[in-house]
Amino acid sequence: MISNQILQDTVDGIKSISRTDLCVMDTEGKVLASTISDVSDYLESVLVFAQSLAESQMMQGYQFFKVFDGNQLEYIILVKGETDDIYMVGKMAAFQIQGLLVAYKERFDKDNFIKNLLLDNLLLVDIYNRAKKLHIDTDVKRLVYIIETKRDKESNALEKVRSIFAAKTKNFITAVDERNIILVREVKEGETYDDFYKTADVIIDTLTSSGYPEINIAFGTVVKEIKEVSRSFKEAKMALSVGKIFYEEENVVAYSNLGIGRLIYQLPLPLCKMFIKEIFDGNSPDSFDEETLTTINKFFENNLNVSETSRQLYIHRNTLVYRLDKLQKQTNLDLRIFEDAITFKIALMVVKYMKYMESIEY
Repeated sequence: MISNQILQDTVDGIKSISRTDLCVMDTEGKVLASTISDVSDYLESVLVFAQSLAESQMMQGYQFFKVFDGNQLEYIILVKGETDDIYMVGKMAAFQIQGLLVAYKERFDKDNFIKNLLLDNLLLVDIYNRAKKLHIDTDVKRLVYIIETKRDKESNALEKVRSIFAAKTKNFITAVDERNIILVREVKEGETYDDFYKTADVIIDTLTSSGYPEINIAFGTVVKEIKEVSRSFKEAKMALSVGKIFYEEENVVAYSNLGIGRLIYQLPLPLCKMFIKEIFDGNSPDSFDEETLTTINKFFENNLNVSETSRQLYIHRNTLVYRLDKLQKQTNLDLRIFEDAITFKIALMVVKYMKYMESIEY
């Protein structure tokens, strides 16, 4: 339950204070953390001690101690030396690791609760009963972030994110799969969406500086009760997917800012294909050449302003008008007319959505 790195940090800290070498093994004699170069000669003694009823024992110049998780033997500690002072160091080490076990078990219980809460695996009555037992406030405002990284099973990205919020006990950090880290963040009075974006920026800066590329973050809306946390999680999931389709240049996306992309994302593909066929008579609006597409996108960026678009494209106004006239003949849509421009813009987004959905199916 406790990572080997945490155990190693613990034994290193104890040695630096006590100047005593020690080793932590599992019940099968495997070394988990140690300041001793070689303990292979003591493997048989460790296995014998693990089967004995004694909680501590002195053998071959070492003192052995047991650490339990409840009634289950979890670790064996070897401490080099036979004096009373060495015995005291061993007992302190066992006490320290026992405390870590309790803390990690409590965190595991909370982590398991939050996962089931996010995935809607709990009945309403169970949510409040378990939250009370785990001392989790039920009426705190919260917001769910999904942090997508290219991490693998051996990655410590989860611990990196946890380190950012270590002092904030009402925040919860967990993972539901190998790629996504979930942050359930407490929302304090007076905080705005600017603060939520700042939190995302801090996470990105921390992970980027630790060597994690291509980080995408999405977050849902603020909920007032713990039973609504799963809703914010679902919103964040949708924001992450919609962001990949329509906001590729953004690495932080809020559900509340998805706009029309959120509506398009919920359309069934047959309806999208029918729309494209009706508007463009079977042609796809992304089949135009690069020059035409650049003209269209720049025209939209400048809010259908002909003069500003021609200036930014370094072309004569009449050239732009010619291109728009040509496009009108091909599509029966005049982008200088607001309704036609809206239709064309939506069509481009629908095609983008269709391509994305087709790509994830294969």
